[in-house]
Amino acid sequence: MLSRHIHYFLAVAEHGGFTRAAEALHVSQPALSQQIKLLEEALGVPLFERTGKVTRLTDAGEVYQRYAQRALMDLEAGKRALHDVQDLSRGALRLGMTPTFTSYLIGPLVEAFHRRYPHIVLTVREMPQERMEELLSNDQLDVGIAFDEVRSPDIEATALLVETLALVVGKEHPYAGKRTIGLQALNDESLVLLSSEFATREQIDRYCLQHAVQPHVAMEANSITAVTEIVRRTSLSTLLPASVAEQHPDLSAISLNPSLLKRTAVLLRRKGAYQSAASRAFVDLTLEHWPGRKKRRA
Repeated sequence: MLSRHIHYFLAVAEHGGFTRAAEALHVSQPALSQQIKLLEEALGVPLFERTGKVTRLTDAGEVYQRYAQRALMDLEAGKRALHDVQDLSRGALRLGMTPTFTSYLIGPLVEAFHRRYPHIVLTVREMPQERMEELLSNDQLDVGIAFDEVRSPDIEATALLVETLALVVGKEHPYAGKRTIGLQALNDESLVLLSSEFATREQIDRYCLQHAVQPHVAMEANSITAVTEIVRRTSLSTLLPASVAEQHPDLSAISLNPSLLKRTAVLLRRKGAYQSAASRAFVDLTLEHWPGRKKRRA
């Protein structure tokens, strides 16, 4: 079948050679080479340049690769469409989510979705937004929840809610119990922040630069759980969504005044992608679940 030739071609292109591609495909190297030769003969052009131990795509191969990847995604989408169950008595959904949303958004969402559609298998993966957009574009995710700063032209975003980042402190912190503090008070704070791999940290750094605020960053962590635990047990504070603090009775969220750090949570999908019944149901439920939170403040 043509799909097999496409799989074989893309494997050789990905692995940069026939030996590793054959191992990944669990076929013999001579069989793989023969299939690629047949594909090249059918197309009338060489797809690979074989120089010694090095295998590279030709110019024609690079062009064909783009169309082959798209064709394979369409074939997989067609297969899912054939097995899509419109009454949602079975099915699967692949969801990606950025780490900050995992800490407070995924629980209520999964609870509501599973209660309504208990036979849908939901796979949730936590990842940076750049990786999420890549997997959505490659049809390896159905839906993503991230921020509205979308980079890929292949991805469409639907606004979900607007959240505000607040100063989050432990119960022993001098600001515990306050509702609002002046923005310049951050200059006197020692913070524990998420590391630079998080979009949240990028937003915080940009915000501080724009408002000439220079807090002391005493610690960094690559986990929301680690950050909240450090704040809970020390005098350090942090900048996180107020909703995160609401999940911990011994943490307080304090609004920053006058300038508030806001960002918009969005649902991400690949433009023009086939939307299964499960995917449509999840999007509808999510938009239904938070209609009043779009103006939420800390």
